Amino acid sequence: MKPSTRLEHKQKSGVIPVDFIFSEALRHGKRFGFMGHIVATIIPIFSLVILGTVARSRGFLPPAFLGPANRLVYYLAIPAMIFRAIANASLTRQFNPTVVWLTLLALIVLFFICWVSSRLLRVAAPIRGAFIQCSFHGNLGYIGLAVAFYHLGADGLARASILAAFVMILQNFLAVVVLQSHRKGDAEGGRLSAVAGKIVANPVIVSAICGILFSIADIPMPLVMDRSLQILSGLALPMALLIIGGSLSLKLIKARFAAVLGTCLLKLLILPALGIVLFRMTDQVPEDYLPAMILLASPTATIAYVMAREMGADSDFAVAAISATTLMSAATFSFWLSVG
Repeated sequence: MKPSTRLEHKQKSGVIPVDFIFSEALRHGKRFGFMGHIVATIIPIFSLVILGTVARSRGFLPPAFLGPANRLVYYLAIPAMIFRAIANASLTRQFNPTVVWLTLLALIVLFFICWVSSRLLRVAAPIRGAFIQCSFHGNLGYIGLAVAFYHLGADGLARASILAAFVMILQNFLAVVVLQSHRKGDAEGGRLSAVAGKIVANPVIVSAICGILFSIADIPMPLVMDRSLQILSGLALPMALLIIGGSLSLKLIKARFAAVLGTCLLKLLILPALGIVLFRMTDQVPEDYLPAMILLASPTATIAYVMAREMGADSDFAVAAISATTLMSAATFSFWLSVG
């Protein structure tokens, strides 16, 4: 079917889906070569992050707005996007168990590297728990899935969403372990159980599991439901990127520069390198492992700040690490996408 005919068909159906727009943009973008496609993926994403920073400085994203907006994205828009992507996916074609366990293995190996590095580098005791957590805990929902979608399309988003469910469960469990092991003084009785409850009820994990069950049952999604989720999903990525930009802090990066630099090295370079080595050693094809590599290369998760604060770790260091890794990931994503 010719492009014009395809577009006319979509228009007659009453809606032009985001994945159709993406596929057309990708088709036209191929004329600029592979590196051009990487640039066309990274620059729009991080332009929105920068726009969020500028908008905050100009008063368009005040602190009173960021909290409710973050909850809207985290509890509604991102879960809607993930559920729709997985529910409409073919698990027999888009789920690779080997890639899943290799991704989790890379994360576990880095976890122990971070723990040992914090001792060898003599990271100050008050920030050690936050340092370790921020060095492996990736921002999958806000950054990882955005890069997967804009670089790989709807198929890549579905693969990344399935993987994200498993990775999130593991990295949240490891975060609780390390923060509990390094917490300041005695804990308040309900803190640990409260954090554990948040992990179990994590909306990204819940939506991914529901999407997997929906896909396994092979239930056709009603058109009204699909279009409603599509509209809500359209809010997820741009709003998430603006919120991240509005939350960055350069002042805290300067105050903890050496330790933050170590976190950037571990999170943005060593973790994806471990993943690449494992994927290629086991002869995985790029179609299967690129979504996983993108998740491993994601900057520190914003929830790392929440968990650090809840469990008595240095929350200021978490903010600094989130800010630094987010800014630096624009360059490191370009590198990993070019070698992947």
